[in-house]
Amino acid sequence: MTEDQLISILRDSGYKVTPQRLAICNYVLSSKEHPTVEQIHSEILEKNPTISLNTIYQTMDMLIDLGLVQEMRFSGSSSRFDPNTSVHANIICQNCSKIRDFESEGIRELWSRIVMEMNVEPLGQRLDVYVLCDECRK
Repeated sequence: MTEDQLISILRDSGYKVTPQRLAICNYVLSSKEHPTVEQIHSEILEKNPTISLNTIYQTMDMLIDLGLVQEMRFSGSSSRFDPNTSVHANIICQNCSKIRDFESEGIRELWSRIVMEMNVEPLGQRLDVYVLCDECRK
């Protein structure tokens, strides 16, 4: 998504476009790391020294409401945010907590079958697979 598209989505949805909000959105929407609010704050703080955690929390709530990110809650740790809202599996290292996305036609087909058989309109989806990543297996 380009910055112009993002600005258009924000304005069309009635949200103010501020430099801080854009910095947060650009970072999160381009991230492959599934960052926490604290990680986002740490990354954004260097170029935006006055940005508060509250601004980040509010922006993340906005992105969730707009359907641009999915919040991944885990017991005992901070929420993580996934900008990939398509049907996919999250491959999560049980040891270091790194998350990577795995997309395949098989997962999309299975999800379509599940939705069709259940005859429901899903509000979202999340498939987590826990592994030891290559680095942690060494």
